[in-house]
Amino acid sequence: MAAPASPPPDDPETLKALLAEERAENERLRQIIQAMQRHRFGRRAESLPEDQLLLGLEEAEQGEAATLAAADSEPASRTTRVAERRRSRGALPADLPRIERVVDPASLVCPCCAGTLHRIGEDVSERLDVVPAQVRVLVIRRPRYACRACEEAVVQAPAPARLIEGGLPTDALVAQVLVSKYADHLPLYRQAQIFARQGVLLDRSTLADWVGRAAFALRPVHERLLTTLRASGKLFADETTAPVLDPGRGRTKTGQLWAYARDDRPWGGRDPPGVAYVYAPDRTAERPLRHLSGFAGVLQVDGYGGYKTLADRGGIQLAFCWAHVRRRFYELAQGGPAPIATQALERIACLYRTEAEIRGRSAEERRMQRQEHSRPVIAGLEPWLRETLGQLSQKSRLAEAIRYALSRWAGLCVFLEDGRVELDSNVVKRAIRPLALTRKNALFAGSDGGGQHWAVIASLVETCKLNGVEPHAYLSDVLTRIAEGHPNRRLDELLPWAYTSAQDLNAVA
Repeated sequence: MAAPASPPPDDPETLKALLAEERAENERLRQIIQAMQRHRFGRRAESLPEDQLLLGLEEAEQGEAATLAAADSEPASRTTRVAERRRSRGALPADLPRIERVVDPASLVCPCCAGTLHRIGEDVSERLDVVPAQVRVLVIRRPRYACRACEEAVVQAPAPARLIEGGLPTDALVAQVLVSKYADHLPLYRQAQIFARQGVLLDRSTLADWVGRAAFALRPVHERLLTTLRASGKLFADETTAPVLDPGRGRTKTGQLWAYARDDRPWGGRDPPGVAYVYAPDRTAERPLRHLSGFAGVLQVDGYGGYKTLADRGGIQLAFCWAHVRRRFYELAQGGPAPIATQALERIACLYRTEAEIRGRSAEERRMQRQEHSRPVIAGLEPWLRETLGQLSQKSRLAEAIRYALSRWAGLCVFLEDGRVELDSNVVKRAIRPLALTRKNALFAGSDGGGQHWAVIASLVETCKLNGVEPHAYLSDVLTRIAEGHPNRRLDELLPWAYTSAQDLNAVA
């Protein structure tokens, strides 16, 4: 039930001021909406970054909250809004620690007869609280013991293993630095500033040393992750740029982060999802050949020609991405009247409607539904594209978009015969977005070695996210196990999906 509206003021000047405020707020919201429309539908040169749009929305929501807070000065309005807030806030996670506080009356003496009050029930409310991050010192004492009888034997427990021998940080602190840099996209110099506010002066180079040593220790886990993914029957692949400092030339060079992902959840596959990144200094076709050595199955990719070399070696079938096909027609349709591009989009939309209906079903069910609903669309789309192409100028952008689709037609049709295959490669596209955020905040890696560290740690962090595993607790435990000499023959125990429950992570955190 909506809160009753407050009656408008009678004073004309107050009304004018309120009207001017309302007009200004409406204009600001209109500009935000226009910016969102440009971001969603406009040309790339006109669009704004998503985070900038979110900042604008945050400010609008803050303004609305301030207005509501002013209205809550009236008791009736405040009571209604409190009730609405309680209904909509949801339940807090059951695994969060609870700190109970009992609020008793100032006196347990009856105000009527002066007798003793007794408890008949209670009201319980929960509020979300936080303990701010606090740097602390872990003191390790190792007493030495001697025998009074013989006075020769001295016994002392061995020192606990450390990831960084002779260094200051615990494994949990190193994990915090890794998560802040590669999950929360916080560069090391900003982390050094945060430590300095608590009186701990850590040079950025010291944090970089911790990251480098941790990445070196985690390399076997990363390699095992990539090996496990290569054993799958279907993978996604993509790549993105990784600017790297090139000291010899005094500027940056363009490296590549290749991403290889597995996510069988849309068709009920039992293998856990994961993504492994591999850094390379270039984008040549030899890179995926080396990274995917031993892989056999379906590789779902975009239109990059380097993957064709991989398929030509045998054992790999390429499945191409309909989202890339759609994007080319979409850009044409947004530029003005484009009936052919619009019709192509409508036909592709039929494919996506079928995919929405079959998501989560078994691979065989998906294949059967695609045969019934998607195959007729595909059967009509190809001859229409070929006929249309013959009527166009071959130098036009529309002809280019059609040729792009037709040249990859066999790979675009793989999904019809294999229910495990997705209609597009958006799974790996989503896995690459966090790399772009880290790249934006850190600007570039300091060297090829820094790019390799980026790939190792980001692989484990993003695989944690895909499996619902908390990255800090995971990395803390894995780094501790490695420091204590965890055997390489049991690396499967250190993969993110081996940490299957929140209880397991709470135990090691």
